[in-house]
Amino acid sequence: MIVVVTLEELRRETARLARPLGFVPTMGYLHAGHISLVERARRECASVAVSIFVNPTQFGPNEDLDKYPRDLPRDLALLEAAGADLVWTPTPEVMYPPGFQTWVTVEKLTAPLEGAQRPGHFRGVTTVVAKLFNAVGPQKAYFGQKDAQQAAVIRRMTKDLDFPIEIVVCPTVREPDGLAMSSRNTYLNAEERKAATVLFRALSAAKEAYERGERDAEALRGVMRAVIQAEPLARLQYVSCADYDTLEELDRVEGKALLSMAVFIGKTRLIDNFVLGA
Repeated sequence: MIVVVTLEELRRETARLARPLGFVPTMGYLHAGHISLVERARRECASVAVSIFVNPTQFGPNEDLDKYPRDLPRDLALLEAAGADLVWTPTPEVMYPPGFQTWVTVEKLTAPLEGAQRPGHFRGVTTVVAKLFNAVGPQKAYFGQKDAQQAAVIRRMTKDLDFPIEIVVCPTVREPDGLAMSSRNTYLNAEERKAATVLFRALSAAKEAYERGERDAEALRGVMRAVIQAEPLARLQYVSCADYDTLEELDRVEGKALLSMAVFIGKTRLIDNFVLGA
């Protein structure tokens, strides 16, 4: 496995990799969810490249950039075991050199949900992903369903900017008790970790209502709210029942829909989602 830092090293080494090239962008501190993306890319592509970069431009002024967990030696060992061919670990100076002033913005899809709660977040995401795509030049790129809005935004950006890249969205990987795997789960203490299963329980309750025939979107949102509000350590930020592609809130669920939420457990902000009608 080759590890590179500079753009020059990256371009030299990716030119030698067999195609199709699969790409998994990450912010490091890898868990089984990330590794599942690498393994999927390994199965589907001749070569696999991974990036590890904690992107400062997608963090707000009061968010957790400085304390975001990092462990590069561990990450590299996991990636080598999973079959990655190349890992790019650029510095902020490589990604955003002095004088940088160009941004990629997706409009409507970034307005609700995470975009409403975290102004500027998606501008940072789309800009860095566009730069990663341009530098790595993959044929396929792999993202997790847990970050559903991010996946939708990147699909839109890829289509709108004519990137010749297939976006592959892979299922959320969960702990045995249903909690979606996330690097931020490490912030939870034992009591909070137990309470964090409330996101999965709320989504499951709404899905069960849907499977019993409930199609009123506000009723499904109400089911999720009730479960979250019953957990003393949980503070609800939003629940959503939206169109899967446009992310516009629904009155009735008649096609593919996205149930999603953001919840604070103590000081830790967690997100999760289920897809209905898939």
